[in-house]
Amino acid sequence: MSRLHNLKYNPETPSTEGIKYAGSKLKLIPQILQLAKKVDAKTILDGFSGTTRVSQAFAKLGYSVHCNDIAHWSEVLGTCYLLNEKPRTDYQPLIDHLNAVSPIDGWFTEHYGGHSNDGSAIQVDGLKKPWQLHNTQKLDAIRDEIENLNLDVVDKAVALTSLMLGMDRVDSTLGHYSAYLKDWSPRSYKNLVLEVPKLFTSEGKHQVHRSDIFNLVPQLDVDLAYFDPPYGSNNEKMPPSRVRYAAYYHLWKSIILYDKPNLFGKAKRREDTSDQLAASVFEEFRRNDNGRFIAVEALERLIKMTQARWIILSYSSGGRATAEELNEVMQTNGKLLAVVEVNYKRNVMASMKWTNEWLSATQNPNREFLFLLEKN
Repeated sequence: MSRLHNLKYNPETPSTEGIKYAGSKLKLIPQILQLAKKVDAKTILDGFSGTTRVSQAFAKLGYSVHCNDIAHWSEVLGTCYLLNEKPRTDYQPLIDHLNAVSPIDGWFTEHYGGHSNDGSAIQVDGLKKPWQLHNTQKLDAIRDEIENLNLDVVDKAVALTSLMLGMDRVDSTLGHYSAYLKDWSPRSYKNLVLEVPKLFTSEGKHQVHRSDIFNLVPQLDVDLAYFDPPYGSNNEKMPPSRVRYAAYYHLWKSIILYDKPNLFGKAKRREDTSDQLAASVFEEFRRNDNGRFIAVEALERLIKMTQARWIILSYSSGGRATAEELNEVMQTNGKLLAVVEVNYKRNVMASMKWTNEWLSATQNPNREFLFLLEKN
């Protein structure tokens, strides 16, 4: 087992940009990159890319990156950051134009905009809203104009990314859209102003995918895959109808697709983000007939199907996959080169001395681990 004692945060870790995200691995990026440096990898698969921060970091360091997520908004972020070939300044006229459009009352204002008269986000319909009216009116106008401009794929992705980042800065939420704050947040009073995203150009040859991971991995031959699947909670009291990751970010999907879908519930979620339709197998809380978690079986299948020599896997001790079952899956399908426990408070990572040492550490709640696995 490789020893990685107290490898501190690297100030040269590339900067990244993204929206607020419950599953963000922003704080893990330095450790992920250091694990990747231990092997001779040049091509990377970021299989559950989310806000694409990990993909951005790998791209900035010269790796060739395959960025994948099933979310439409994640595909837009990946296109914006990984496929852009122009300097940031080239986009300033577009962003200035969008900032100058006049506000209108549209679909987003109708469903998600609220008055701020008494400081409460609870409106006359008894529902809480994620944004104030002055910002949803601007959102409606800007989103309409983006559609009217007939931009090419990358330019449109840059405009939509700028819009998401802007709306993220003025929301009244805890970072997701399955519930909204009772009282308006201080940032929600600010005006929506678009900025050019922190774009970059890089040497690697990148591709952006929006695929089911099980359909994608047999088609890709990469050196290293990074997997951070949306593990379901291991809280036995958590009901089957709990909100899924797809439902947390339904509003970004509506902004990207601009399809004005049918809505349901107090948060006015898209019908296609209901728990029955949007569930991931990695969030599956049930066991199969043999007593194994379905999520763990899915993870084992993913490892076996992946065409990569090395895999970096993220794991939280609060996840549905139990430590013992996950350890068995990895030991059966490869060789553990390193196990890293991340201590956010001290901002260091410490290696496990022996392969099984990490199992005892999971007895403490909310532990984050990274595994570097060499496949059989």
